[in-house]
Amino acid sequence: MIDNVITLCILGVLLNNHNKMNSTLNIRIDKKLKENAGKTLKSMGLDISSGVKMFLNQVVNTGSIPFEPKMHYVMTPKQEKWVIKQIAEAKKNSKGYKNVKDLFDDILGK
Repeated sequence: MIDNVITLCILGVLLNNHNKMNSTLNIRIDKKLKENAGKTLKSMGLDISSGVKMFLNQVVNTGSIPFEPKMHYVMTPKQEKWVIKQIAEAKKNSKGYKNVKDLFDDILGK
């Protein structure tokens, strides 16, 4: 039942906007990304063009990107936890300097 409602909503958005289509968007993307996105969207009954239109409609409707952008595979959660711990320890145990000269004097042992 819910799938039918979602399908009807998607079709409504696409059909309502069909008469307003008077612009073309050309983008360059990685071939593999296009293939994988096409397969995923096809499994949902959509083509790439419809998926992009839905994305852009959400950008306009929400005034934001409709997902939280994240950098994947930069650090593992374990590495990120370690870095956060190191930053906290550095803030707790580090010296404070009034100016850059004092910092350099300390580093150079003056």
